[in-house]
Amino acid sequence: MRFRATHILLAVPLVAFLGLAAIFALRVTDGADRSVVPSALIGKSAPGSVFPGLGVGAGFDPAALAGRVSLVNVFASWCAPCRVEHPLLMDLGEEEGLTIVGINYKDKRASAERFLAELGNPYDAIGVDPDGRNAIEWGVYGVPETFIVGPDGTIRGKHVGPLSREALDGSFGDTLRGLLEANKGAAAS
Repeated sequence: MRFRATHILLAVPLVAFLGLAAIFALRVTDGADRSVVPSALIGKSAPGSVFPGLGVGAGFDPAALAGRVSLVNVFASWCAPCRVEHPLLMDLGEEEGLTIVGINYKDKRASAERFLAELGNPYDAIGVDPDGRNAIEWGVYGVPETFIVGPDGTIRGKHVGPLSREALDGSFGDTLRGLLEANKGAAAS
């Protein structure tokens, strides 16, 4: 009898491990896009925190986005994925009707300036958040993160991780294109 109880006790951790492994496998293979993070801010007004400027710029005041379709990109010079997404941001900077704003997150000003001097500056405005306190209002918990802000000042989308062509071909890009088209049509009338 003692022999059987020992075997049962040894089997419990194995069964628990196999159960957790099955749950993990189902989550990994379910096809969900893990870069699209649900945000409590989607559909709500962009936070009103004003960020001081990087260098001689005026900084970032969310009120200045009114009437524009905007991408708000949270980046840092120390962030390797930020370097990966940067060429795409440079391309998006050429998009008619799109305003790109940067929030330099937990970075040193001199490092951020070198980063932009080396890779180019796609941003129409850049705010700095050296301690990350203002970015908390945006729901930022890492870099890079990018938000779509509609012309009415509401947050319409959030992408966690480096922007990619795949992200722009998916629902994030659909939202952006839809807003640009609608805003272009509104401006024409």
